[in-house]
Parts: sequence; structure tokens; C-alpha cells
Amino acid sequence: MEKRSDYVLWFEECDLSSIPLVGGKNASLGELLKAQIPVPPGFAVTTKAYNLFLEQGGIKKDIFKLLDGIKANDMDSGEAASKTIRSLIENTEVCDDLQDYIGEFYRRLSKRCNVPAVPAAVRSSATAEDLPGASFAGQQDTFLWIRGMDGILTHVKKCWSSLFTSRAIYYRAKMGFPHEAVEISVGVQKMANAWVAGVMFTLNPATGDRATVAIDANWGFGESVVSGECTPDNFLVNKITDEVIRKTVSHKTILYTREPVSHSVIKQTVPAERSDIQCVVDKDVIELAKIGKRIEKHYGKAMDIEWAIDKDTPGQAKIMILQSRPETVWSDKKIEPVMEARSSALEHICAGLLAGRRINP
Repeated sequence: MEKRSDYVLWFEECDLSSIPLVGGKNASLGELLKAQIPVPPGFAVTTKAYNLFLEQGGIKKDIFKLLDGIKANDMDSGEAASKTIRSLIENTEVCDDLQDYIGEFYRRLSKRCNVPAVPAAVRSSATAEDLPGASFAGQQDTFLWIRGMDGILTHVKKCWSSLFTSRAIYYRAKMGFPHEAVEISVGVQKMANAWVAGVMFTLNPATGDRATVAIDANWGFGESVVSGECTPDNFLVNKITDEVIRKTVSHKTILYTREPVSHSVIKQTVPAERSDIQCVVDKDVIELAKIGKRIEKHYGKAMDIEWAIDKDTPGQAKIMILQSRPETVWSDKKIEPVMEARSSALEHICAGLLAGRRINP
């Protein structure tokens, strides 16, 4: 075995230069920590760990042999290969050395959080999530509220196997992207026990307006917002004045939360008394927008951010950022200037005066 840092890294040891080793999602969490953004603690199981698992398990050749026969125009061929590959990965033992590394880091994470067998979100982090001309984001799996070493190992393997869902296989074949060129890391992150959660864009996703922050929110974990299963509350915040300039409080029908006995994630109906009330107070909406602006400044581009307000902190709202990625819809559009460039403000005013203004009778 090589050194520990080849296989497991704390998020704070990662940054954007680590993408080949920890994938886009984990690298971004490290960047956020460097920018002093509140992020739940955790660690990355690296792409080297994934490759070691494939080699030591003796399944690498079998996987790529199965992928050889995939046709870009035949969904069924990907479906059959996906089933076989996922079963191969999930039923192969993780070697002892890797188990030791992951186990040691999970034990230390639990100690850091003062919670035995700390509940974790186990998230896939592929090395090709947002490439020019192709977006692989959202194609791999995330598992919430996973506890205990056996649970962590099982779900790390499930994340590895989600690199080979039929959708991901078909997409790579269609885009002409070599299967072996995409590798996967896994993030194991303290679960934010969200009272309310959602997504935030550091621009208006409806218009591309960079002067506003748009926030969607629902009760419980953010999965209901990310998956589009609910109509969330929506807020627009002016970036200059830090004021809420528009809010839409929706009728919220479902939420995801923790089942207290089994510690699993369950879908529930929103209690009637909460379904029509604003789920995030204005003060926290403004605080979220300020954090969004800091993240945008750090990256130098518009961002798409997942957040939660953790209910484990008594007496105060604790905003946590769960992940962030560059916004891709408006950022890829070329914005034309609304008027011809001038060398100075005075020249601009004079040009307006000389052109004259049309006066409506």
C-alpha cells in the first residue's frame, strides 16, 4: 500500500487541484472550507482507492469487457451491462488495508462530531461532473443518514457502482466519452439534520440577472427541492442592498426527514399547520445570500449551491453549505452589451444628449 493520503483525505486537504483524486464535489467542499464557508466535516475516499478496489477485487477487466459491446443508439445493451457491473462491484469485498483507512477516518469523524457512529451523507464525486459540452452532474448516487462502519462501506461501494447506471453508461456512449476516462471518489460527510433546506443560485435562474440571489427552500432535507418533488418557497435577494425584493410562499405538501427509530430517511406529508407558512425567516434568507456572495467571490463565477439549516444547534439557526458547483445554464451564454461601449461616463452622457430623446406626446 502507498501512503494514507493516496486513499483518504479530509475535505480540508482538498481543493480544485485535487479533482483527479477526489472528483468535483469533494474538491469543491475543500475550496469552501478554505474560503471559511460553514461546511459539515467529512472526508473523501479517493479515485486511487476506487482503482485499487477494482484491481484487488479482480473485476476491472470484466467491467470494461462488458462495456465494449455498448452501442450509443441501443439503451437495452446498457441496461444489461449496468445490472451485471453493479452487482459485481457491490458483491466484491473491499481489501483489508482500504477498510482500515476508511474505518479509521470514520471513527475520527465520529469523534470530531462527538457522536458515536455519526450519521453521514455518502456522496458520489466523479472526476467528470461538469466538462465543456457535457454535464455528468447528478448521474451518480447519494445516500443519506448512513450509520456504522458496515453501512459506510456498503454505501461507498454503491456509490462506486453508480458510475455504471444504465443512464451514465448510455450518456457516455452517446457523447463518445471513454468509460475508463471517468473515475469516482466518494465523500463521507456528517449528515446535516436539516430543519429546512434547499438550493441557492447567485443569479436569477429565470432571467440570468447577476444582481440577485435566488433561493428555494422546503421543510426537511433538501432532496425534495433538488428532485423537484415539491413547490418550494422562493426568495429573491438584491446583492447590493441585501434586501429580500420578492418572496413566494408556496403550499408545501411533502418533506424528507429522519425516522427516529430506524434512523433512515423517510418521506412525510408536511403537517397542515406548516404547509402554508414561510419556512425560512427573512433574516436567514439574507444570511444565506451573503454566504452565496462570498462563495461566488471565491470562485469568480455564478454558483449553484445546496444548503441546510441544521436543527442540532439549539437556540440558533446554523446554516451549512452542503455542496456548490458553477452555474451552467446562464454562464455558457454569451451576453451582448445593451449599448455601444464608451471611453468615459461623460462621453456616454454626451452621446445620449446628441442623439436626442423621443418624447411621447
